[in-house]
Order: sequence, then structure tokens, then C-alpha cells
Amino acid sequence: MCSVDEMAQSQQHFLKPELVLNRNDKLLMADRQPSWRRFLEDNKLIFVTLSGVMLGVIIGFSLRPLSLSSDTVMLIAYPGELFMRVLKLMILPLVIASLISGSSSLNAKLNGKIALRTFVYFLVTSLLNAILGTVLALAIHPGNPNLEETVLVSDTTISSSTARTVSLMDSILDLGRNIFPDNIFQAALQQAHTVYVPSKSAGPAPLPSDSFNASTTSSPAVVSLTKWSEQPNEWTRVVEYRPGTNSLGIVFFCLVFGTLLGTIGSRGYVVVQFFSAIFEVIMRMVTGVMWLTPIGISSLIAGKILSVEDIAFVMTQLAWFIFTIALGVLLYQWLILQAIYFVFLRKNPFKFYLGLVQPILTGFATASTAAALPLTFRCMNERLKIDSRITRFVLPIGCNINMDGTALFIAVASIFVAQMSNMVLNAGQIVTVILTSTAASMSSASIPSAALVLLLIALSAIDAPIANATILFAVDWFVDRIRTTNNLLGDCYAAAIVEYLSRHELQASDIDAYYKDDDVTSDDQCDPEANGKRKSSFPNSVILNVEVSTPVSNP
Repeated sequence: MCSVDEMAQSQQHFLKPELVLNRNDKLLMADRQPSWRRFLEDNKLIFVTLSGVMLGVIIGFSLRPLSLSSDTVMLIAYPGELFMRVLKLMILPLVIASLISGSSSLNAKLNGKIALRTFVYFLVTSLLNAILGTVLALAIHPGNPNLEETVLVSDTTISSSTARTVSLMDSILDLGRNIFPDNIFQAALQQAHTVYVPSKSAGPAPLPSDSFNASTTSSPAVVSLTKWSEQPNEWTRVVEYRPGTNSLGIVFFCLVFGTLLGTIGSRGYVVVQFFSAIFEVIMRMVTGVMWLTPIGISSLIAGKILSVEDIAFVMTQLAWFIFTIALGVLLYQWLILQAIYFVFLRKNPFKFYLGLVQPILTGFATASTAAALPLTFRCMNERLKIDSRITRFVLPIGCNINMDGTALFIAVASIFVAQMSNMVLNAGQIVTVILTSTAASMSSASIPSAALVLLLIALSAIDAPIANATILFAVDWFVDRIRTTNNLLGDCYAAAIVEYLSRHELQASDIDAYYKDDDVTSDDQCDPEANGKRKSSFPNSVILNVEVSTPVSNP
């Protein structure tokens, strides 16, 4: 009986008052600690992450003069590879559990309002980043026509006459195909994308499986391109599947599943608790992984620095391009984001920014918003105290749709390639760059170097030479890390602003959930025939016995 269990718990609570005293003593001792020690205690994980970044940079540049072999570099980067694999291992169960438990705790009407506010915010901020990147590229003019001759282009050079890129329409259609997958299990392993194969060539057109196998061995930046030795007369559009989690389809399915799960009342209570328990377990796993951060992050950064052949030459030749991207990222993070936060919440935005240092450093090291998602959840829920229902709703969606840094990068890179090719862009082409960068960024995947594929779409829209974009491959490993911080911060600030805009609905939902949970825990579990009706199962005498169960000494 539930009444007996509650009586036992209450008696244990009253019979052990020393536990409360010990807890109060610990709180008093914590208050008596010096402020600097308390600061170190509260921010120890941030310092651990920062030490990993600095250690990786020092190791990487210190070992470059030794000209290490490829095997040695691989061994140095191996701990970082394992660290990334562990983080990616937790992404899928974390996204599924967070979305289902978060959306089920809110009613369908509130879910719709939160989704609308989230998507509007993502669209506006992506457009702001595209405008900012365009203005900076036109003002700084980073494109130098001599770069085309001085910079050595790698083997990934692709001639525009022998390849066909996907268009913006194809990218948007692929976005819809991935949002609505035809197989939820396949969505966990593969995602749909459009490729073009020649309909008239010397040999038969390759089968989808052949093209699929070829795409897995190519560079991530050219996964949507097909290279042919001869110019085909016509191209045929083919929809294929490439390896990688279709996060958009999983997000959509979990949102619908969780929203409908919250409408069936007490019958879905066990399922909601199941996914909530999974979320808590994953977050505890994240806490354990955090102590491996110095080794993993330092290994990642050191391995990447050692793998670049001539880092000094590339950095000097493309210094103005890197400077333009970095300036745009800093202006957006330190001015635009802070202004948006202050306008809505009327709070100190830099305090919120400092609370996200750890996921920012992790996103910079991994160059992936998805890989840093477990840490972002931990900081947003535990450190910044953002409502978990909002973070479980906004962060997984933003991880796949909101790419502020990618929008800025595509805008700057498109104008950079045009300037390098001595193209003079008119007003219509500039507007095309802004709109294409915004639309393409929202269809980007949260994987490293995914923006390079979308850059080819923007270049095709303004008829810029696609082959010149390969110059950016040499520095994308570094620029990708810079723009990833924009993507990550955009998701976090979106969660804070959406929580503020939805505060009244959340308060009403809290009141409804209080009575609903009271019905479920007291009536449905104790009396299986209650059927969700409010009915007292505990006699008044039992309640009185619980309340007065403290030992009283006789006078």
C-alpha cells in the first residue's frame, strides 16, 4: 500500500534528524570558505577544459619542428578520437530522451508556441549573421586576385565544367526528405541527399550503391559532387543515402511522439518516466566524461595542428579571410547576442556568457555542435538554471537547424571567392548571397566542414567559379572551430530567450502538472481503478499519524 510506504519514509525522516544537521553543517562550512576557493570550486571544470585547450596548442606547436611521422601523429590524436567517439555515442539517446521527456511535460498548445518562437528566433539570427558577414566582406575586401595563383590547391580541386553541384532547391528538398523519414531506424544510420549522375556518358551510370561507396571515401566537403573524366550531355538527379545520423527526422518524430504522449494522461506516465530516467543517466555519464576533457581536447587540437603541412604559409596567405570570419564571430558574440539578451531579459548578458565557457571550449576543440551537446545540457540546466523543459526542446532542434556561424561563413566565403575572381557583385547578387546563406545554413548538418558543401550552392547562385572555393579547404579546420562557437551560443541564447517569452505558459503548465502528478502518484498508483479521477486513497487517520510521528517526551 502507498500509505504504508509513505508512513515508513516519513518515520525514517523524523527518526534521523542528524542527517539534516549534517547537511546544514556542510552548507555553513561552504559559506565560510574564502571567496577565491569557492570560485575555484564552482569553476573547476571550466579550468580543466581551458587547460586542455592550452595544452593542446602548446604540444602541437612544440612538436611541429620535429617533423613527426604520420603514425606518431595518429597516436597523438588517438585519445582525442576516443573522446569524440564517446561524446558522439551519447548524442542519439540524449536527443531522443530529452525531446520526448521535454515535449511530453508540456501540452500541445504550449509546444506549438515554443516551436514557433524558436524557429522565428533561429531565422532572424541566421539572417543577421548573413547580413553581418556580407557587410564585413564588402568593407574589408579579403579576396585577393593573386591568391588563385599563389596558394597551392589540393587534389580536391574540381572543375566546374566536369562536375554538377546540387542547387538550393535540391538542398531544401533534401531537408524535407530528412525531416520526414520513411524509416525511423534507417534515420539513425543514414540521411538522404541529392546527387547528379550523367545520363549520357562513355559508360553506364553508376548504381546508387557505387556512388554511395565512393562518397564515403571522399572529402566531407565534396560529398555532394561527382567528378567525371568527360563532359556529359545531361545530368540525372538521384536521391541516395549517405552514412550519418538523420537528426532532423529523429527530432521531428520525437517531438510528435512526446507531444502526443503528454495528451494520453496517466497511461503515458511510465513511458515519460522511462525517458526521463534515460536522460538523467546520460547526464551522469557526461559528468564522468568531463574529467577526461584535458586529455581528449589536448589530443584533438595537437593532432590537428601537427597534421597541417604548412600552417604558416596558409595562415599568412588567407589571413584577411580568417580575420574577417573571426571579427564577425566576435562582433556577433560580444555585441549582437549580448544586446538581444539584454533587450529581452534585462539582465547582465556577460554573466550568462561566462557560464557557457566550458561548452564553448569543447565546441571549439571538436568543431561540432552535436559533440558538445551533452556538455551544453549540463551547463544550461545545472549552472545557468534554464528550465529543463525548454532546454530539452530547443537545444536538440538548434543543434540541427540553427547555424549562425555557418550563415556568416557562407556569406563571407561567397564574396571572398567572387573578389578573388575579380567579380563585381551588383545589389541583386548581394541580396542573393544573404538569402542563400540564410537558407543554406538552416539545412546544414552539425558535422565538421559541412558548410563547404553549402558554399558551393551559394557560389552557383551568383555564378562564381566553384573551383576557387577549394582554396578554403586548407584553413577550414581552423575556421570551422571558430564558427562552431557561434552555432553553439546561438542555441543557448535561444533557449534563454524562449524561456523568458514562455514564462507565463510555463507557470500555468507547472500548476496543471502539479495536480496531474498528484493524481498520478497518489490515485493511479495506489488505486488502479481510479482512472485519473481525483479521489483520496489515504484515510485521515493515516495522514495524522504520519504528521505526528515525531517522538515526544512525556513531561
